[in-house]
Amino acid sequence: MTENVNANSTAEDTVEMNGNAEKTKIKDELNPDNGEVNDTETETDKKTLQKEAAEFQEKYDELYDKYLRVTAEYENFRKRTAKEKVNIYFESTLDVMNTILPVMDNIERAVQFAETDGNNADKISEGLKMVHAQFKTSFEKLGIEEIKALGENFDPAFHNAVFHEEDKNQPENTVVDVLQKGYIKGEKVIRPAMVRVVN
Repeated sequence: MTENVNANSTAEDTVEMNGNAEKTKIKDELNPDNGEVNDTETETDKKTLQKEAAEFQEKYDELYDKYLRVTAEYENFRKRTAKEKVNIYFESTLDVMNTILPVMDNIERAVQFAETDGNNADKISEGLKMVHAQFKTSFEKLGIEEIKALGENFDPAFHNAVFHEEDKNQPENTVVDVLQKGYIKGEKVIRPAMVRVVN
């Protein structure tokens, strides 16, 4: 009996060994390296990864260098633009003042004349008219125009209505009086005209 058991066990072991051998054979056919890592392939993969890493590093360095240059250029542009704005404002102020200063000179002369010879009203009036004309000429040189208001239809873009009144003899929404003149340069309103309007 013991011999039969041993014989059966040996037979089963032989079948199992044969089965394992067949599996190993099939596995070897499918994977000739037998699951072992090939040193040559590993070295090739390593070199490829190193090459790709070097290329990425080179591209990164190039882009970072461009970023630094663009940042520096922008900062220089910002400073230059700010300085140019200050210079433009200063030059504009100089132009305006050089146009108006002669008028100021004549006003000061008129004041001095009125103080020394206040009895001569006609000459004072004539001098003030000349100064007024000079102011108009200065405004023309600067491109400043008076806003048309009297008799015009009320326009809130150009007129500031401070009084409203009823008048059946005037068309509705008409400017009937200018309390303070308004001025415009191009399309930019410097100061709207202060007016009285008929409702």
